[in-house]
Amino acid sequence: MKSTALFFYVVSAIFLLGACKYLMDMARPGVFPPKQVIKQRAITLAGGGGICLLIAFIISYIG
Repeated sequence: MKSTALFFYVVSAIFLLGACKYLMDMARPGVFPPKQVIKQRAITLAGGGGICLLIAFIISYIG
């Protein structure tokens, strides 16, 4: 059970770091993918990270 929770914590951290990277890319002027595409990617990664973090909390609480 602990290894599953650890896996979800690591995956959520990777997703959230990716979302932060895309948010920092949005602040730069003249990036190639349009800002709408970057914003959508950041939202998707942040949502996935939040869901994985919630699953990890639930598994940690149960276990």
